[in-house]
Amino acid sequence: MPKSPAPATSAGPGLVRTDSRPVIAGIVTALVGFTSSFAVVLAGLTAVGANPAQAASGLLAVTLTVGLGVLFLSWRSRVPVTLAWSTPGAALLAASGVPDGGWPAAVGGFLGAGLLLALTGLVPALGRLMARIPPSLAQAMLAGVLLQLCLAPFKALGSVPLFVAPVILCWLLMMKFAPRWAVPAALLVALGVIGVSLASAGTPAAPAALVPALAWTMPTFSVQAMAGIAVPLFVVTMASQNIPGVAVLRSFGYETPWRPAMLVSGAGTLAGAPFGGHAINLAALSAALAAGEEAGADRSRRWIAGFTSGAAYLVLAAFSAALVSLVSKAPAGMLEAVAGLALLGTLASAASAALADAEDRIAPAVTFLMAASGLVFGGIGSAFWALLAGLVVRLVLQPRPGGRAGRKSA
Repeated sequence: MPKSPAPATSAGPGLVRTDSRPVIAGIVTALVGFTSSFAVVLAGLTAVGANPAQAASGLLAVTLTVGLGVLFLSWRSRVPVTLAWSTPGAALLAASGVPDGGWPAAVGGFLGAGLLLALTGLVPALGRLMARIPPSLAQAMLAGVLLQLCLAPFKALGSVPLFVAPVILCWLLMMKFAPRWAVPAALLVALGVIGVSLASAGTPAAPAALVPALAWTMPTFSVQAMAGIAVPLFVVTMASQNIPGVAVLRSFGYETPWRPAMLVSGAGTLAGAPFGGHAINLAALSAALAAGEEAGADRSRRWIAGFTSGAAYLVLAAFSAALVSLVSKAPAGMLEAVAGLALLGTLASAASAALADAEDRIAPAVTFLMAASGLVFGGIGSAFWALLAGLVVRLVLQPRPGGRAGRKSA
């Protein structure tokens, strides 16, 4: 009996048909995730005391742990689950300032956040406790933390207008025609402007600074760092990354492997923290790139997009030191300006969610203002006090059973 001919494709007769869309989608997922927010990570790590070498190590650590975590989770679950570093968490760090104890204390806070993330996977009660924090307060805290960083692009217009104006203009035009690539394009313009400035000044980069390297920091632990960094970092990561990440996957018909994802992100954060990695978590916005139609029509093969994004992150890790070396020579305010542009959409979403309920705006407003104030009390930053203040105000203003609200319903 003669053999039936092999299926043909546009590539030529006799070739087995393959769909490259999951692979392409995975590469795009990693590129968008990395380029759209690595400036935020560097700004956050620098703000809590990291020097350029430690900041480069931190970026390398989170890039490696994200890549390895995605490879494991997507392969094991056959679900297009993707991870990312905590961009809102990095923005929180940028607004926190150097804690008492300096960079080693910040690293201790990262370890505390990693432990809480891992415990969320091991202890269901911790996840239920997190669910009891009103989302409006968590979003208000995030919006307040983001405010100062999102003001940076416009403040920088006054100090370095020739550097910042082209970046803002590029971002605006790309938001009009290709929103997904607005921040990466603005970053490329910023890097180009910095490169031209360095070339004209004759400032070469040291070859050793271009090689990625992990730098160990012995952590120290304090109540202030746990309350001011670990707890807010955990809360904002859960509320702004992990919970939305589950919702994004569910919208495409996938169930998130919750417990493995929390254990992997917690373990990855713990492993990366001594090298400066602040936190990793489920991807939220970029998750749609790997789970949606762009990853192919066959839903059973979209996990390949997640797996490919993990491999792409490992490749991108090789460029982390070179990026830090270039950005560290930028004019003052330039890094923060790019980070602020990257977070404008997040700020708008957080503020909208915080104030969505017309009957419950006072507590979120107090939370927002407290977080934006930059208050430091007892060595603990404003994010912790903002959440606490919002909970207290909400408790005080909550209608009592049988009160006006109760009589109205009766």
